[in-house]
Amino acid sequence: MQDFRFHARSGASLLTGFFVIGVLVMLCLPSAPASAVVETEPNDLRRKIEEVVRASGAETVAVSYYDLATRAELLIQPDAEFHAASTMKVPVMMEIFREAGAGKLSLDQRINIKNDFASIVDGSHYSLTPDSDSEQTLYTRVGQTETIRELIRLMITVSSNLATNLLIERVTPGRVMEMVRHFGANNIRVLRGVEDGKAFQQGLNNTTTARDLMLLLKAIAYRSVVSQKASDDMIAIMLDQKFNEGIPAGLPPDCRVSHKTGSITKINHDAAIVYPPHRKPYVLVVLTRGIEDEKLAHKLIADISRVVYKAAVETPEREN
Repeated sequence: MQDFRFHARSGASLLTGFFVIGVLVMLCLPSAPASAVVETEPNDLRRKIEEVVRASGAETVAVSYYDLATRAELLIQPDAEFHAASTMKVPVMMEIFREAGAGKLSLDQRINIKNDFASIVDGSHYSLTPDSDSEQTLYTRVGQTETIRELIRLMITVSSNLATNLLIERVTPGRVMEMVRHFGANNIRVLRGVEDGKAFQQGLNNTTTARDLMLLLKAIAYRSVVSQKASDDMIAIMLDQKFNEGIPAGLPPDCRVSHKTGSITKINHDAAIVYPPHRKPYVLVVLTRGIEDEKLAHKLIADISRVVYKAAVETPEREN
């Protein structure tokens, strides 16, 4: 390190010397990496979100927000555990792209379509019910084949449970779990496919936290999952999401949203990368429990989304 010496001839010159030292030290300090910098949370945002949550009557609401423009972060009950519902399909997608990037599979390879799966409890067989799935056409094609790429699209954009089970059987829950830990998502659990009744009865469920989903989407938003192209492909798939009653419903029509929803009885979630026009994106995850009316749960998520958007677009973007 250089030895800076200033010889003060008067009080004024001494003050000038201190000022110059301060400037030089600031210039010489290394910049903190983006992932390590957490700015003060946006003014009044926490209070406004908590007001919306109180008015909703929800049992539990978790919110995790990270702004790529300002690096501001806000966490409300970020480590509360929720049934993951269909948000677990995001880490499944990420692991598939990881294995494709490693040459372990091809997104264009075809796999057999079947409706027969093994319970993680005892290996006994179970099948999915088309009526409880948001996508039914895949059931008519049992015995045929489909590409992994198309199954990913069905799993994410229309939340196909059958496509999900076919894919998670291919990459295994264990490898999905190993992958999410790499991104610091230490509390999310992906144990099984959908509708494993015996596992459900024993409490062996896929679970998540708002923080963990934020970390995964943040990595995708920074385009650091597998490769820039793989991240871009995952963003594009989630931009084509067909269920938009949650986070997108609170936003202007020119705001693009790359996201995945999830819902079961009294559980409604939305996890998103939000792209306001002419601005870097932000990540928003809202997990809710305890609202029986799904429309009211959607409204709560949309209301939180609206409050966050207003805070985000009114905050000047950080210069890098």
